[in-house]
Amino acid sequence: MFRFEDPEWLYSLVLIPVLALIYFAMLRVRKQKLKKLGDIALLRQLMPDVSKLRPICKFCILLTALAFIIVMIARPQMGTKISTEKRVGIETVIAMDISNSMRAEDITPSRLDRSKMMVENLVDKFVDDKIGLIVFAGDAFVQLPITSDYVSAKMFLSSIDPSMMASQGTDIAAAIDLASHSFTQQEGVGKAIILITDGEDHEGRAVEAAEAAKRKGMRVYVLGVGSSGGAPVPVSGSHDYMKDNTGNTVVSVLNEDMCRQLASAGGGAYIHVDNNVNAQELLDKELDKLAKKEISSNIYSDYDEQFPALTIIILLLLIIEVCLLESKNPLLRDVKLFGSRKVTVLAVLTVMSLSVMAQTDRQYVRDGNKQFHAGDYERAEVSYRKAVERNPRNPQAVYNLGRVLLAQKKDSAAVSQFQAAARLETNPLRKAKVYHNMGWICQNLKMYDDAIEQYKEALRMNPNDDETRYNLALCKHLQKMNENNKKDNDNNDKKNNDKDKQKDKEEKKDDKQKNDKPEKKENKNDKMSKDNAEQLLNAAMQQEKNTQQRMNKAMQQPGSRKLQKNW
Repeated sequence: MFRFEDPEWLYSLVLIPVLALIYFAMLRVRKQKLKKLGDIALLRQLMPDVSKLRPICKFCILLTALAFIIVMIARPQMGTKISTEKRVGIETVIAMDISNSMRAEDITPSRLDRSKMMVENLVDKFVDDKIGLIVFAGDAFVQLPITSDYVSAKMFLSSIDPSMMASQGTDIAAAIDLASHSFTQQEGVGKAIILITDGEDHEGRAVEAAEAAKRKGMRVYVLGVGSSGGAPVPVSGSHDYMKDNTGNTVVSVLNEDMCRQLASAGGGAYIHVDNNVNAQELLDKELDKLAKKEISSNIYSDYDEQFPALTIIILLLLIIEVCLLESKNPLLRDVKLFGSRKVTVLAVLTVMSLSVMAQTDRQYVRDGNKQFHAGDYERAEVSYRKAVERNPRNPQAVYNLGRVLLAQKKDSAAVSQFQAAARLETNPLRKAKVYHNMGWICQNLKMYDDAIEQYKEALRMNPNDDETRYNLALCKHLQKMNENNKKDNDNNDKKNNDKDKQKDKEEKKDDKQKNDKPEKKENKNDKMSKDNAEQLLNAAMQQEKNTQQRMNKAMQQPGSRKLQKNW
């Protein structure tokens, strides 16, 4: 693809025909003046060294050189990397249940692993569609904002595990509500919510959420993972199974009635996922029924300057113009004039051409970009540093230098460059990228307070950046978890200190009482202590037996108390 960076200079090309008209008008005037002197044929015989065509050729060469100079100033560029994407497809948000019950192994290899395999196969068949990923248990959050980047979708999918949810249980309504707000605002495109769950809803309100999504023009498809017979729920990191508050092994059973109700309320379909492959085919057929529309058009271009080639052409034209004399016999010309003035002009033009061809800071940035994309970070860093030396106020060079330093895990140096780029950059979208990268560095260093501030600043510059919004929510979640863990540790330390103090106090009290007892009554007091201890022990055993009988009786009564479900 060819373009001009500064096309307004091309208006100067109108000078070319204007100068040509002026020149030929001057030739006409000159010819009329010669006619006044005498016969043209006789005058030509009196001026045998004068050429009629050479001056015209020299003038045409100068006009051509001037035209190339104007084109060179307009900065012609040739696209070296262009990708145009026009996607016609649907938008799909997958809400995956990652509660502990999804660890059950009634589906090979497990409910969760089987769900991941289905989603991965679905992504492999997507071509012109967008996909988003939500995970939920007792709560729900966006794992991947809706995107056309299928590589990222697979990467996020592989990292999903029930341990990433702090709140266990199953809240299907929260997942559907979050999914319905995760689509783009484009109208006319098919929007599908694929709910992957075993149907154990501990919170309720799921059917109402599915009906609300249907009213917004979305379809809710439910993939019921599991078997009607159910299976025990394994405990992560051990060979044991989860138990409820009564000590019984938890058996998780697929609730197909709930799944069918959700699919019916959401205007979609219910598909039972078991060990055969029919579920994948049925899901593909259902999604093919949705309306498809062009949902995005992205163009990325990388351009190279073409002015060095034009400079060479201009230089050659000027050399030809200097060497081409107006006289037919060059030996009759003044050699001294040719050897001084014209050679000096030619030397000046040569120096100017070489200076124009010298690399600018933008050229160094382009070289660094090519090296960066090729994975040669060390050479890219050298190119970017040269660009910064040429022009320290080039924000793109400073930002790219920070980026290549970050790729080499030089975090402190990268932050310095990003801070400088933030001060220099005026474009809000590029400035948002600078703050996003600084937030990402702080997030990796677990400096969540600083990361949150940087992400907020990035969203102020670009409120439509879903990746920044996701990272901001993740940092807030991690910060809250750290605060809770810190509070728990502080409380445990305080309890341990109180216990130690109480123990020391009791030991001191026992020592004091021991020292205060008369030595002559030691045998009598020992005898009394043994009798009392035996009586107290019998009483405690009887009380414990009565308490155990009452608890067993209460647990045998149906509905006597509500058990907390964490699977």
